[in-house]
Amino acid sequence: MNNINKPRFLSSVFLLTLITGIVYSNLSASAELLSQTQTFLSEYLGWFIILIANGFLIFSIYLIFTKYSNIRLGGINAVPSYTYTNWIAMLFSAGLGIGLLFYGVAEPIGNLNNYPEMIPGDLSYNAGKALGLTNLHWGLHGWAVYSVLGLCFAFASYNKNKAFRVSSILGSRVENNEFLAAIIDVIAILTTVIGIATSLGLGASQINSGLEYVFDLRVNEFVIILIITIIGLISVSLGLDVGIKRLSQINMLMAVGLLFLVLLLGPTIFILNAMVQNAGVYLNQLIQLSTWTEAYNDTVYQNGYTLFYFTWWFAWAPFVSLFIARISYGRTIKEFIVGVLFVPSLIVFIWMGVFGNAAIYQVLNSIGDISSAVSANASTALFVLYDSLAFSKILSVISLILIVTFFVTSSDSGALVASMLSSKKHIDIDTDSPLISRVTWAILLGVVAAVLLVVGGLNALQTAVVIFGLPFSIIIVFACKELYRSLDEELKE
Repeated sequence: MNNINKPRFLSSVFLLTLITGIVYSNLSASAELLSQTQTFLSEYLGWFIILIANGFLIFSIYLIFTKYSNIRLGGINAVPSYTYTNWIAMLFSAGLGIGLLFYGVAEPIGNLNNYPEMIPGDLSYNAGKALGLTNLHWGLHGWAVYSVLGLCFAFASYNKNKAFRVSSILGSRVENNEFLAAIIDVIAILTTVIGIATSLGLGASQINSGLEYVFDLRVNEFVIILIITIIGLISVSLGLDVGIKRLSQINMLMAVGLLFLVLLLGPTIFILNAMVQNAGVYLNQLIQLSTWTEAYNDTVYQNGYTLFYFTWWFAWAPFVSLFIARISYGRTIKEFIVGVLFVPSLIVFIWMGVFGNAAIYQVLNSIGDISSAVSANASTALFVLYDSLAFSKILSVISLILIVTFFVTSSDSGALVASMLSSKKHIDIDTDSPLISRVTWAILLGVVAAVLLVVGGLNALQTAVVIFGLPFSIIIVFACKELYRSLDEELKE
């Protein structure tokens, strides 16, 4: 208890409990308010979300080529705490997890069904565009957010010996104003919990849909969240090196195995050809896709796709970025950005290329009816894909296990980060945050995810992300400004 910052910890717990209680006791009114707020933000600030996401990517790449690129996180003699394999495995599990399994099939097919500028009858063009949009939503732009904010956290903590808190990366004027600093840190904690709760809700929904689709077994999603929360509690209690690291290694091995199975069982040559073509489409259309605001279309595609994904990355930023910073001691700035920005993006392109193109192949060749399945219930998309592949039940079982393990790593990583944000002082590289704090946040994550599912299912999850993610993106901008100033000071010393 000695290292818990009581004002931050108790205020965050109180506000989350209060908000959750109000929402749960006023379900219909809450659902309507969430929907109206999300519509307002998307309609009036969509242009801002697009611009700011592009700005983070430009800034992240720019830092690789500056005079600051060889500054080492932790000082000139700092040695990395984790091997490249463990480092990539942990940031991959924390940064993506359930999202890849939920949207690996649903996202490309959803784009194919809903993107307003598709050409009727030209499935070849439309398929390329669908995967290009998928790579936009899951690739460089998202990881750039983690890259710049993670660098802010890592440099402030390891080079300036500041606490792992958002207020610590905004400059002395904010840090020395205890009241303002506490408000910002509480906002970051709330954003973190909502962002992670969204993924936990998606995971519970997909586990339930998978069990029902494959085994005709329907389980209450509250029970699923409860069981996973208990497993997450055990993992987070074991700490970073024993619990989270081991689970991340298991996740990575299982994910790679599943990826190769789908590649080999699916139309292998078609997938490989399509992935090469997808890369060309993505690079060729990157500027156009990443600045498209739907200005001349009387449609609402952006609200449910690009704007949702970008704000989801913003909402996850305090969680994933701080976690990445926590495991990145000893890396140079160039090494950090390349590892966080490009390596996971490449993994995403491969994953989406294999699963997305396996699904699009079925559409092109009228195999099954995966398009209707995605429209009816996106959480079943992965299992509908497997219906047309050999060993479908085995693939489904592996996927369900993987969803559970990703579910757990998201929960325990999120609890660890929330506890670090509510700690009193700097947490040493070899020290975990207080156990009671980690346990409290692990429980609250499960509760918030369950309530959001009750309010409005997947729509409520998406809406909550937009509402909390957008304000936090502004905080990231000021953090980047302070980072640049601090890097310049570092070289002058």
